[in-house]
Amino acid sequence: MNITKLSTKKNDFDVRLSKLLAFEETADEMLEATVASILADVKKRGDEAVLEYTRRFDRLPLADASAMELPQSELKTALDSLPSEQRNALEQAAHRVTAYHRKQIQTSWTYTEADGTMLGQQITALHRVGLYVPGGKAAYPSSVLMNALPAKVAGVEELIMVVPTPDGVKNQLVLAAAYLSGVDRVFTIGGAQAVAALAYGTATIPKVDKIVGPGNAYVASAKRRVFGVVGIDMIAGPSEILVICDGHTNPDWVAMDLFSQAEHDELAQAILLSPDTAFIDAVAASANKLLEQMPRKDIIKTALENRGALIHVADLDEACRIGNRIAPEHLELSVTDPQALLPKIRHAGAIFMGRYTSESLGDYCAGPNHVLPTSGTARFSSPLGVYDFQKRSSLIQVSAQGAQTLGAIASTLAFGEGLQAHAQSALFRKT
Repeated sequence: MNITKLSTKKNDFDVRLSKLLAFEETADEMLEATVASILADVKKRGDEAVLEYTRRFDRLPLADASAMELPQSELKTALDSLPSEQRNALEQAAHRVTAYHRKQIQTSWTYTEADGTMLGQQITALHRVGLYVPGGKAAYPSSVLMNALPAKVAGVEELIMVVPTPDGVKNQLVLAAAYLSGVDRVFTIGGAQAVAALAYGTATIPKVDKIVGPGNAYVASAKRRVFGVVGIDMIAGPSEILVICDGHTNPDWVAMDLFSQAEHDELAQAILLSPDTAFIDAVAASANKLLEQMPRKDIIKTALENRGALIHVADLDEACRIGNRIAPEHLELSVTDPQALLPKIRHAGAIFMGRYTSESLGDYCAGPNHVLPTSGTARFSSPLGVYDFQKRSSLIQVSAQGAQTLGAIASTLAFGEGLQAHAQSALFRKT
């Protein structure tokens, strides 16, 4: 396996790094046209259209609209039937994710000014949220936990999950995770038609306020198109990991950490930054040694050869500067003193600190959310959390005395903007 090696000492480093990081999803005109057509059809024909697309794409001939929904008893059975080791792991992960997200709860607040005017902010949860969960081969119960539990912690009243079941095959871990997470209703539909049903509502599937969760290119396109009708979490790009290492971590560990994201798909990105050239060579050797053990070795190899890199830097300070430029989804600080580097990190979705903190722990059970900004959007975006399922309303209660002071200020500014009604509305309350 030939992983690109770069050095910041080379004159062409900036150009080569920029080329390596460049990722712009190519618009597929046929895909976009198909998605637009499906959205319009579901908006117009509702359940009938959803059933037709489910028969066509998932080979699932549902008898009628009511057959799309799974009863809670089936979800409970899925949990109860899990092997004890799987159930315990799922329950422990759910407990940790819930405990972490409870720390994120925001509360309403007010303050009262001297003249009796009260100002503040009221925090309320979204009423109804839609959760898209991939089905078929790409079945991720961990994604159910990471999307559903923060919503429930936030106080979302109703959580609607959609999950495709091609050929009628249901993933029991996904259904168990849904029950464990408190999902209220589950519909066995997927694709752009499921996004449309959640966004517009049908006779059977209620319209939601926000849609979260990962999906394929059709789902991503549909989410992008319905944004504004409903909220969405994000449009995620390929998975990413950046490891900053001082050269003293076991190279096998680092190589496997790079694999952990490279195995997602051929477009995933895995990069190592280190000031130790011998260590970089050792990681490359480990990667070649370990690759043959990997069931998804072809995907890993393609990702590492096309978008991976082993980069020699002058020191750890330079590594942090380059890390901020990359703004990775996952950042591992595999060094002796990660706390010393932390203040130098400005842009990263999640920061994994110390040699024993593998990125994979964050994917499943550490507690923080694994839904993270990709493609450099960590410069301005944050992980999914409770705050994504809450909204803020400003509170203003002006006293009679406050209306005199504020009325004068507001009317002056309103007259200056040529908005007479605004000015008069403020002045009418002056005595």
